[in-house]
Amino acid sequence: MSDIDAWMREKSHELADELAALNSAQIIGSGISGFGMKGRVIELINELKAALFPSLYERSFNDSGHLDIEVSGRLNSAAIMLKSIIRDVLSHKCIREHRDDCTDCSDSAERITLAFLNSLSDIRKTLATDIEAAYMGDPAAIYMDEILLSYPSMEAVTVYRLAHRLFELKVPLIPRIMTEHAHQLTGIDIHPGATIGDYFFIDHGTGVVIGETCVIGSHVKLYQGVTLGAKSFELDENGNPVKGVKRHPNIEDDVVIYSGATILGGNTTVGRGSIIGGNVWLVQSVPPGSKVYNKLS
Repeated sequence: MSDIDAWMREKSHELADELAALNSAQIIGSGISGFGMKGRVIELINELKAALFPSLYERSFNDSGHLDIEVSGRLNSAAIMLKSIIRDVLSHKCIREHRDDCTDCSDSAERITLAFLNSLSDIRKTLATDIEAAYMGDPAAIYMDEILLSYPSMEAVTVYRLAHRLFELKVPLIPRIMTEHAHQLTGIDIHPGATIGDYFFIDHGTGVVIGETCVIGSHVKLYQGVTLGAKSFELDENGNPVKGVKRHPNIEDDVVIYSGATILGGNTTVGRGSIIGGNVWLVQSVPPGSKVYNKLS
């Protein structure tokens, strides 16, 4: 008998028990379905993207007359999936909060799902402005299809806009899974709680970080490596981070922020029409029309 055979026979069950116990200590209850939750959310993202941009994702329709049938199928599938996922995370939240008498998770899931689905047209219209911003903001872009199919910015922003609506509807967990999945794919980290106006474009994109309480206006362009983050956060009397406070900057309309710039703090505002140069470190507000560059040595 090999050493591996001996380990599987004598030790694997012991290790399995230990790992299962550690899991149970951190993940309470089975409502999270944890058990496939991330995969279910990724599948939902793909259904929603196919509904938003069907001509780029569908392969089975013969002509545009059948496109609405394909979109309807995607929407129906997404509706069923989303209601199920929301019901599970709401049930899990009740378990975590020791609310054993909670009986309305299914009704809440249906209400939230309907509100989200009714927002999809507006989300798609906003994404159209983001596509236009990318096309107008990048001379290398030849076709609109090129932007949708290959630009990491569009992947990240599309998922963000879907996740942000769920965040607005106070859905736990799902929005973060969505945007972190996009983060893994693109290197662009946008918290679903951030508020971002229309005509938004991230050129190149890798390494961009946009924090939860960041507020970004319309016609804003970022380059790679930009951080819109927080200063060191406050701690409560027990040494835990204080939650629910404004920590990230405000970026007004028509601002361009070049690569490597870092802008920090909830009280920091970059005024309308400003240009922030590459590798700038900014922790205080600047007025509209500012041009901020690193001083030459």
